[in-house]
Amino acid sequence: MKRTIVLALLLAYCHMYGQKGNSMSKVDMITLGAGCFWCVEAVYERIPGVQSVEAGYAGGSTPNPTYEQVCDGTTGHAEVAQLTYDPAKVTLGEILDLFWRAHDPTTLNRQGADVGTQYRSVIFYQSEQQKEIAEKSKKVAQKEFSVPIVTEIKPLEKFYKAENYHQDYYKNNPNAPYCSLVIRPKLKKLKLE
Repeated sequence: MKRTIVLALLLAYCHMYGQKGNSMSKVDMITLGAGCFWCVEAVYERIPGVQSVEAGYAGGSTPNPTYEQVCDGTTGHAEVAQLTYDPAKVTLGEILDLFWRAHDPTTLNRQGADVGTQYRSVIFYQSEQQKEIAEKSKKVAQKEFSVPIVTEIKPLEKFYKAENYHQDYYKNNPNAPYCSLVIRPKLKKLKLE
């Protein structure tokens, strides 16, 4: 009986923190809004150490929002990507360095032709440590821009996963017009494709 309990606890620990070879490594999450979630997802799916990226919605008041509701701009939610990453392989600082380069954090509620609060630049943190790293990163990034960064840094209250057809959008629809005209040039600019 004791052996079964110990084994169950060990399996739960491995599930919570992940296992790489013989060593345990903790995973962490951060939720980022930088315009259309298809772009953010496509960028971070290519980063070593990022284990998964889920497109979704956060920051609003409507529970279980649909894509159509978020697009209307009345829910308060932003299109976001939630990253699960291994901090032993990629740090939050590195993730945020890419965040500042992957979009224009100086435009309020807009990225290119995507306009509205649902496209705002935002970092949703899950701990005080993440908040501190995000604020320091923003301060350093500001030196690269001649106008103020408008990115919000807020605690994540609730993440709602987007509909299945939004997941892995670029991978599943590489020839769709948005992918060809917006995502692919962004990936090339960032030297990710």
